[in-house]
Amino acid sequence: MSTLGSFIWSIADQLRGPYRPNQYGNVILPLTILRRLDCILEPDLETVRELAATYSSPGRCKLEVNKATGRPFYNTSNYSFANLLEDADGLADNLADYIDQWSPDVDVFEYFDFKKEILALEKAGLLRQVITSFKAVDLHPDVVSNADMGDAFEFIIRKFNEAANETSGDHYTPRDAIRLLVDLLLAEKDADLTEAGIVRTLYDPTAGTGGMLALAEEHLLGQNPDAKLSLYGQEYNPQSYAICKSDLLAKGHDASNIAFGNTLTDDAFKDRQFDFCMSNPPYGVDWKQYAKAITEERASAGPYGRFAPGLPSTSDGQMLFLLHLVHKMREPEDGGGRVGIVMNGSPLFNGAAESGPSNIRKYLLEEDLVEAIVALPTNMFFNTGIATYIWILDNIKHPDRQGLVQLIDGTSFWTKMRKNLGAKNRELSEEDRDNVLRLYADFTDADPDYSKVLRNDEFGYWTIAVERPLHDDTGMPVVDRKGKPKPDPKKRDTENVAFTFGGSSAGAAGKIEVIQAYFDAEVKPHVPDAWIDWAKVKTGYEIPFTRHFYKYVPPRPLAEIDADLEKQVAKILDLLREVEQ
Repeated sequence: MSTLGSFIWSIADQLRGPYRPNQYGNVILPLTILRRLDCILEPDLETVRELAATYSSPGRCKLEVNKATGRPFYNTSNYSFANLLEDADGLADNLADYIDQWSPDVDVFEYFDFKKEILALEKAGLLRQVITSFKAVDLHPDVVSNADMGDAFEFIIRKFNEAANETSGDHYTPRDAIRLLVDLLLAEKDADLTEAGIVRTLYDPTAGTGGMLALAEEHLLGQNPDAKLSLYGQEYNPQSYAICKSDLLAKGHDASNIAFGNTLTDDAFKDRQFDFCMSNPPYGVDWKQYAKAITEERASAGPYGRFAPGLPSTSDGQMLFLLHLVHKMREPEDGGGRVGIVMNGSPLFNGAAESGPSNIRKYLLEEDLVEAIVALPTNMFFNTGIATYIWILDNIKHPDRQGLVQLIDGTSFWTKMRKNLGAKNRELSEEDRDNVLRLYADFTDADPDYSKVLRNDEFGYWTIAVERPLHDDTGMPVVDRKGKPKPDPKKRDTENVAFTFGGSSAGAAGKIEVIQAYFDAEVKPHVPDAWIDWAKVKTGYEIPFTRHFYKYVPPRPLAEIDADLEKQVAKILDLLREVEQ
């Protein structure tokens, strides 16, 4: 729990009465952002005002301010937290003026509709009291680090959503999970990332409050303080977008790299690709309302469009984000790109052969893009206890990994939290993350309880239709004009045949031989009159993660079970006797 977040949230107690708890965030979040930017600007306030008076063009003013202070934003108002309270009667108007005079890229307050809140606070007689409280909080980066500020924002959002009886899942990914994702995403490139003066780009299409972007930057700069990491992101939730953008502004990044809008229907970085891409998209979110736009885009973009490999069910859009990220990877000839994405279990196996999800997996595996998949412990996220997985993709895999996928079972690497946070009662300690990273780096089957390395074709299968003849009233097979038996639809059966059946390593090329061998061994001996309808054969791909790590646990001996039952019966009888007495 963030101490700073708790302190800032305590200011909300002043809002009781005129505001309901689920409305507190409308005041607290924008004022926290305003005070953060105010504290950053305060040491150079006079310099900035002089430059603003000299250069009327916003572009030129921004350039000169950046040269003088190293910051990409400014404010031309005569007001700040330092003097807002001096004019008691004009506080509301002066605060509105302060908000209006930020440089054009500081558009974050528009997304809170904060001027309306200023009037509401003034009407309730609370404005002066709240501004006084925020003035007392020093949020300069020298006092409150960027990491602590991020924790505070996410704490406030979680509290705000709890009060509104909503989920924080769309906004907040636990920091421990992000750290593992970042470690894995950057692991294969760690050697390259230590070079002096390197420039890399990182993109998150579901940026939320910017937690993933912030921790990735922290990781890279921890390795190489001279590195330059350009951060890009898009976010559709107005408040999360405002927090993310203000966080990047505070760190000196180009705020125009953070876009507002729905990534699936309006890609703000259509013509850009990136060195690293990462995301924790919402799970199980219905995209029916966007289906028309996405389907039309797929049809018009052709085989090179971002959704060309297939479309998942409209009840779950996770795999749309997965395809989007693949489309955003820098081309191999330009240095290649890597993707890290957190998803639940359904993208591993949902959909039958030749369905949208299966075709997406087919594309990813046949193009040799999937490098590793890591199963996380359950109860890791605030709003769900379901199983989650980190997928790592790379379009220029290390030679040792080409044609292979590593599955890592990290479900047992967790540390119990002292206090539950929603559904989250487990976290990944540094030791837990190190255990997963060690397995990733070792890249062997030497520890099969935790790591499996499989060929891409081991996830492929064919679904075959097994037909049996239709019989007439006399029990004779019904035949067509050519004398071939007609199939009985009621007796039709389907079988899934693994590419690797019989030890085959031919992959998709072994289709005829492997299917026939399966049929001869597994079907024909039991139903001699059956045959394969080759026209109905379909190709599918699935990643049965849990099956690869399944451990058989034999049932207890009957005598032991009987003994336990007798004990329970004895207890029940004793309780009944007590009642009778």
